[in-house]
Amino acid sequence: MKWIVGLGNPGLKYESTRHNIGFMAIDELARRHNIQVRDNKCKALIGEGRVGTEKIVLIKPMTYMNLSGESVRAYMDYYKVSLDDFIVLYDDMDTELGKIRLRYQGSSGGHNGIKSIIQHTGTQSFQRVRMGISRPAPGRDIVDYVLQDFAKSEREALKQSIERTCDAVEFFMTNTFEQTMAKFNG
Repeated sequence: MKWIVGLGNPGLKYESTRHNIGFMAIDELARRHNIQVRDNKCKALIGEGRVGTEKIVLIKPMTYMNLSGESVRAYMDYYKVSLDDFIVLYDDMDTELGKIRLRYQGSSGGHNGIKSIIQHTGTQSFQRVRMGISRPAPGRDIVDYVLQDFAKSEREALKQSIERTCDAVEFFMTNTFEQTMAKFNG
C-alpha cells in the first residue's frame, strides 16, 4: 500500500492558492482513480482506492500547513504504516512553475509543512515531490505570495505540474522511487 499526502490549507479561502498545489494534485489523483477523499480520520480527509493492483491512500491534512506533521504522525501511528510507502506532494518556490523535482531526503528548505513532518517523524528521509510555484518578485512578501491564487496566465503551467506529479505517483506504484526520480527529474 502507498500513502500519498498532499499539503495545503483547509477551506475555500485557500482552495486555489499556491500553497495548496499539493491538495490540487491529490484531487486530480482522486479524479483519475475515482477515489472519494472525504473520510475524516487522523486530522485529515482520507480516501482509499486502487491504482492498478496497488492499494493507495490519498490524504489531505486538515491541520493547516504548519501542523501537517500532526496528521502524518497520527496516520502512521494508527495504521502502523512505513515511511517507505509514503510520498508527500507540496509547493516549492525554488522550482519553476510547471516543473516538479523528486527527492528522497533533505531539509525542509524553509517549508513549514515539511518542517512539521520532519519534526513529527523524526527523519528527513522520506519521498517527496516538490511542485514548482516559482519565487515571488524581489521585495514581495512570501506569505502573501504563497497564499495568493494562481493568475490566469499561470493556469497552463499549473495544470502541467499537477499532471506530471500525478503521472510520477502512478509510475511509482509499480517502480522504485529511484526509477521514478530518474524518469521525472530528467
